[in-house]
Amino acid sequence: MSQPLDRRHFLSTSLAGTTAAALAPAVFAQSEKKPSADELVVGVMGLSRGRSLARSFTHRKGVRLKYACDIDDYRAAACADEVAKDVGYRPETISDFRQILDDPEIDILVCAAPNHWHAPATILACKAGKHVYVEKPCCHNPWEGETMVQAARKYNRCVQMGSQRRSGPSYIEAIKKIHDGVIGRVYLAQSWYNSLRPSIGRAVAAEVPPQFDYELWQGPAPHRPYKEFVLKGEHSRHYNWHWQWHWGNGELGNNGVHSLDVCRWGLDVDYPIRATSSGDRYRWEDDQETPDTHAVAFEFEGRKQITWTGLSCSKHKGGTGFASFTGEEGTVEIDGKGNYKVFDRADKLIDEATGNYDQDIHIENLLTAIREDTPMSLAAEIETGHKSTLLCHLGNIAHRTGRTLNCRAEDGHIIGDDEAMAYWKREYEPGWEPTV
Repeated sequence: MSQPLDRRHFLSTSLAGTTAAALAPAVFAQSEKKPSADELVVGVMGLSRGRSLARSFTHRKGVRLKYACDIDDYRAAACADEVAKDVGYRPETISDFRQILDDPEIDILVCAAPNHWHAPATILACKAGKHVYVEKPCCHNPWEGETMVQAARKYNRCVQMGSQRRSGPSYIEAIKKIHDGVIGRVYLAQSWYNSLRPSIGRAVAAEVPPQFDYELWQGPAPHRPYKEFVLKGEHSRHYNWHWQWHWGNGELGNNGVHSLDVCRWGLDVDYPIRATSSGDRYRWEDDQETPDTHAVAFEFEGRKQITWTGLSCSKHKGGTGFASFTGEEGTVEIDGKGNYKVFDRADKLIDEATGNYDQDIHIENLLTAIREDTPMSLAAEIETGHKSTLLCHLGNIAHRTGRTLNCRAEDGHIIGDDEAMAYWKREYEPGWEPTV
């Protein structure tokens, strides 16, 4: 169960049912803590995806997990029990992540909460002097991504997005070969994602389960009455919020960001000059708002293009099932595990390698950057994360407006379309808008 907060700027009980003013972010006046070379102390927020991250952090040398934080008391306890069994000590279970930020012993916030929390929590953590590991997509909207970059720069924090393939040795090797010209000038990167997701059904108004702090779960998102499907989902996880624009970014933001990030990396591009979208909700008739069948394309200066096709309700894969690069002298295919193949112009296999990556390498990259005070050595530093996440946002905005977006090459901002630019930033629950 969550512990009461006894410092002056926290509430003494669970935040469920309180006013927006009571939910507003605290103001931190914490002096910057210099991490010990021997130990980095971590708090993990959001224990669906965060449960795996919690275990990975505890397995790294010189790292201690102090807090397991979730608005679902059952999940927090389950994670703490798992860590205790795994490494021999039990982290404290809490429901309010701000207790992590208020603790001067904490070096790192791991944010694996839903997408609408990624930017607000990261920005507050930077202000509180913490480094951050934030899951993908790094933000709920483009403005948040820009603001996260500002926060990392102002407070000189290491902020790593959870795109683990950036640290994978075989991915690094394959991308280097592409950049070194193994297939000549590269002009097209294609990517795919497939799943077999069920219908989410129709929304049903319900009482909030007693173990959930639903008001805090909503946090920065304008508050809505609880409906049963929001905190339900596949494999008994809180998952269906992904398919509501209010909290999530659909399959494109949920999984497309991984392969789009690799495509942008291999193609060596930053911001697109044009974004298009095709697709909709074709498989099921239910309350999901985001597409289950979606194809997006992004054009860049220098005659280059990235495409992504996502099928949420079909496991039949196109291409490699992950990413493919087409150049003037051949093709490179990379699968989701980092196995890659190189083909010449005649489509003859000329090189291949076995993949080897895991999230531990990505986490170690963050820990090294913190200890050496080298934020820009991060494999997926927040500006890199923002650029790749922005592709997802632009694809979704093109879908929601139903038209092609023309964008500025220097920052990806949409040109000449005020309706589309209205999606650049969201409204926030009073008192929760991120600021730097």
